[in-house]
Amino acid sequence: MSELVRLVEQIDGEGLAAYVTGRRWYGSKSREVAGARVLEAAAARAGSPGLVLALVEIRFAPGTHEIYQVPFGLRPRDEGWERGVVGEVDGYTAYDAMEDLELARELVRLIGSGQTVATDDATLEFRTVDGAVPDTPLAEARAMGVEQSNTSIVFDEQVVLKLYRRLEAGINPELELLRFLTERGFEGIAPLEGWAAHAGRLMDATLAILQSFIPGQGDGWTLAMESIRSGDTAEFLSRMRALGEVTGRMHTVLGSESHDTSFSPEEPSAESLGLLTATIDEEIEQVFANLPDLPELAPIAGRGEDVREHLRARSQIGGVGRVVRHHGDYHLGQVLWTREGWIVIDFEGEPARSLPERRRKRSPLRDVAGMLRSFAYVASAAQIAGDAPPPEGWEESARAEFLAGYRGTIDPALVPVGENFERLLAIFELEKAVYELRYELDNRPDWVPIPVAGIVRLLEAAS
Repeated sequence: MSELVRLVEQIDGEGLAAYVTGRRWYGSKSREVAGARVLEAAAARAGSPGLVLALVEIRFAPGTHEIYQVPFGLRPRDEGWERGVVGEVDGYTAYDAMEDLELARELVRLIGSGQTVATDDATLEFRTVDGAVPDTPLAEARAMGVEQSNTSIVFDEQVVLKLYRRLEAGINPELELLRFLTERGFEGIAPLEGWAAHAGRLMDATLAILQSFIPGQGDGWTLAMESIRSGDTAEFLSRMRALGEVTGRMHTVLGSESHDTSFSPEEPSAESLGLLTATIDEEIEQVFANLPDLPELAPIAGRGEDVREHLRARSQIGGVGRVVRHHGDYHLGQVLWTREGWIVIDFEGEPARSLPERRRKRSPLRDVAGMLRSFAYVASAAQIAGDAPPPEGWEESARAEFLAGYRGTIDPALVPVGENFERLLAIFELEKAVYELRYELDNRPDWVPIPVAGIVRLLEAAS
């Protein structure tokens, strides 16, 4: 065991728990933490500052746990390092290495090197896509916005490093999808440049990806909110057809592979729709059975059976198209407007779902429903923030333009036709609204009124 790994494994568990649970990227803020410890660590750089990539276990009272990635920087205590400090051990300051741009640049260099670092506990694999990573030294670096679940740093306005925080065993779907779309020349993404992965006794997992950096004029959510505040929504709405077209082309590319079993489109079985609705029905039952007694939930309290009936009423579908890999968490915050038009970002899938669920092939209309729910989110969020609501007909116009662009570009073999298209889309919109309710209760209680309003609107539309 290297000296750096030994130091990291001696970090005080109480301080480690306090650091991880206090970060924005920590995802279980409503759960009681029983403790924390370093489960596995591998030194990626010796010397000072040292760099150790570590898997940290956060344990919860019922005996369950989550694993987070904390890349540790280590400097002698007398250097007085203050940013992202996790603890002090044997004369060294241990801190989050993503607060140290020298070490963040080192991660990019390692990815560009294409090397494999083997240690006693784990193997770190650094890989590139066709040697695409710049081999010139990186000078400027900046954190990329305020993020919910990961940490990203932009270097020289050329590449962006995204480090995953919560880890699960298996390849991250974002790496899979970006590699697939990059190899096929899909223009609606920032191309993948490389990645880092961990292989060890505990798990194999994706640690980070590196992408080309494409400057944007704003994500779709920000642009939508700004247009509503300004009172001039025409320009934003005029871009919705193009967004639908990019989405349709993305799904067409994802459904174009016939040989790779991880991506080849599949004909759903006769029982698949029944299984889909049964799964959603079970989720509705679980969410509504455990609703806390909050005033924000009053409009839907005791209405679980109404929501389930809404689902059953839309489950009579003759054909559902095909199932393919898809984005999985598609909304206005996941698209950027650039000089070249829209690009799609953040292919990880819904953070509250397990990694196997996020990698599962589904109808591409699940992504479409996510974007349509995002239009509804904008309408509710504007009012919750105290702003003026969007003009009358705003959401309907956004939906119509987006769907027109989508239906004009999607491979028709991948989606159902006619009324079956609308029925399946309605099922996925309901699924998304119920998922949003669970997610906001766990992560953003102030936003609970938004999915509540969405569920009420779906019920009112059905009456």
